[in-house]
Amino acid sequence: MEANARWVALTAVAPVAWGANYFVTHEFLPAGSPLYGAALRALPAGLVLLALCRWRRPHGAWWWRSAVLGSLNVSVFFVLVYVASQLLPTSVASTVMAVSPLTMTLIAWPLVSERPRTAHLSGAVVGLAGVCLMLLTGAEGVSVPGVLASAAAMLVSSFGHILTKRWSADTDVLASTAWQLTAGGLFLLPAAAVVEGPPPALSTPALIAFGYVSLAATALAFTAWFTGLRHLPAGTVGLIGLLNPVTGVLLGTMVATEVLTVQQLCGLVLVLAGVVLGRPARAGRRGTGRTPGQPDTHRHPARGPSHSQPR
Repeated sequence: MEANARWVALTAVAPVAWGANYFVTHEFLPAGSPLYGAALRALPAGLVLLALCRWRRPHGAWWWRSAVLGSLNVSVFFVLVYVASQLLPTSVASTVMAVSPLTMTLIAWPLVSERPRTAHLSGAVVGLAGVCLMLLTGAEGVSVPGVLASAAAMLVSSFGHILTKRWSADTDVLASTAWQLTAGGLFLLPAAAVVEGPPPALSTPALIAFGYVSLAATALAFTAWFTGLRHLPAGTVGLIGLLNPVTGVLLGTMVATEVLTVQQLCGLVLVLAGVVLGRPARAGRRGTGRTPGQPDTHRHPARGPSHSQPR
């Protein structure tokens, strides 16, 4: 149980960093350059992680898997998040992502054979209700294109993250994350040059903001997130993602001096309750006697230790 708590804490780094990313992007990054913005977020992060894993190259199926996952988790997702961050307030931009626990839980069923648990579904419903209390106050007008971009980002990322979980069981998390980010960034650069022309001029605050977005909200956050997906059920990881909109609201309250109402406080309590409801069960209940990293021969007796073959 202590090990699960450590994985939960590590995974929580990602949604907290992403919640702050909406604010940083909205306040400091150039509004008219989503392709360059996404490329400058992805490519430096990928290169830093590649250096940390000693420029380890992908092998076999991971050449095309890196391209597919880089397109979903990085190229398309980062552009959509950038657009949503520019068109919507921080809290609203992160609201739609609160649907991701349900989406990830349902996608994980056919792709990685994780049947939805009652705890996950209950936690997702409670957490979603809490997010609605926190954010759907009706105080501001909402951009329909921004909401559509945020919804599309949620769907793309949910599918991409579960696909990552399916394919990455026997790969190094740091290396696979590095190649996804690098591939996604390389896909974005020529598209940005064709569509947006020369790169935008960046002020000192924008450069500092890109440093946070690339290193903290991307390199660190994605490594933590994919590590969590490796060790925790997808439904649990999705519920931890509810900390994303919570961070957005708290950041707006502390930095933008917005007032945190009683309704929002009640919503915050519900979100945290949803995360607790969906916490992973004790490892011992499964009865496999498996240690971390050891193949699960109970579930796949025909494969034995060689279950790392492409699926």
